[in-house]
Amino acid sequence: MDGERLQRITWHRAIAEFLGLKKNMIVLLIMVILVGLGEKMAERFLPLYLVALGGGAFSVGLLNAMDNLLSALYSYPGGYASDRLGYKRALILFNLIAMLGYVVVILFPYWQAVIVGSVFFLSWTAISLPATMDMVSSVLPMSKRTMGVSLHSLVRRVPMALGPVFGGLMIGLFGEESGVRLAFVAALILGGISLVLQQVMIQDERRARQAEGSPLRALALMSPALRNLLVSDILVRFCEQIPYAFVVLWCVKLNGITPLQFGILTTVEMVTAMLIYIPVAYLADRSTKKPFVVITFGFFTLFPLVMLSSRSFWLMVIAFVVRGLKEFGEPTRKALIMDLAPEGRKAGTFGVYYLLRDVVVSLAAFGGALLWDASTAATLFDRLGVGQSLLPWIESIASPATNFLAASGFGLLGTLYFAVFGKDLESV
Repeated sequence: MDGERLQRITWHRAIAEFLGLKKNMIVLLIMVILVGLGEKMAERFLPLYLVALGGGAFSVGLLNAMDNLLSALYSYPGGYASDRLGYKRALILFNLIAMLGYVVVILFPYWQAVIVGSVFFLSWTAISLPATMDMVSSVLPMSKRTMGVSLHSLVRRVPMALGPVFGGLMIGLFGEESGVRLAFVAALILGGISLVLQQVMIQDERRARQAEGSPLRALALMSPALRNLLVSDILVRFCEQIPYAFVVLWCVKLNGITPLQFGILTTVEMVTAMLIYIPVAYLADRSTKKPFVVITFGFFTLFPLVMLSSRSFWLMVIAFVVRGLKEFGEPTRKALIMDLAPEGRKAGTFGVYYLLRDVVVSLAAFGGALLWDASTAATLFDRLGVGQSLLPWIESIASPATNFLAASGFGLLGTLYFAVFGKDLESV
């Protein structure tokens, strides 16, 4: 019996060593599930709640705009707080901020209060991501960082899949107003449990802290290799965001795919991503990271072309498998950012990287509308005072095909740029 027990312990340790499951990492992954479950359980149904409270389409549009803006703007403050306070205290602070937002929504059943509360909880992922990456890079050796980031990405998808199901059950049982408020109560409870785990189980850091308060200064501290990655990443994100909001229109409105089938396609994408995280992380940690980033940028580039050629459900399944494969080297890219960031300022550098990338890329979604629909483009240019002679030209080029092809063109530029100028830490 003792031999069997020893064998089981050895086997468990081997798995933990392979996955990089140190104590802080295990607590981090539990926290991601708890906070993420509460977040997705409540947040995904906020538009329904706003309308039920009388906010109308305006409040829903305002919420969506805030989500995109805050996701970009919160990245750098999140990184600064982690560099200044340490990742443990920073994560506790971010959790408290999100919980404050939940309390506002629970106590005040008015759509205006929901908008105010959402300022605190809406972009928890964005503000906490730099601290999370800082923790991964601090806890794990360089040979396990990609595995750690991949595990984080994999585990994040558990609450993304389960949260809306639980939230939908609450709405079905208690109605839209009471159901969503109860979902926020559940989110508050899960956040409190996560807070206790963070305080009790995450070990304190033993290293000097440095924080750069100026985003411009943090940008100046970026190495040329990291700046090259940022440039290529921005181009590739244009490829992702130009058609992002229009993929559902292409599938459902233009090619007769049912909403249920589109949900299945989304599941195909998620399952594909989850299946490749661990094998790719293992390979990336044992070799250089650049080839994996180039490959994932290639999948970003390929998706719009495959989507443009897909007119049936089964062809779209192939397209969404390609879309899932864009996660091939995403954890590797995040790990490479942390590798190339200056020591002691990794979280702040990660934050300013995402701040710059997301602010610039936010233009892509708007540009995608101009490329997709001729009337939208013509109306905008007309209001801006562009000469009438340009309108026929605008109308002649704006179409779904133009949107997909332009997106793929940006992806190709980003992929080639990184293939030529991108570097691993070993070659810097």
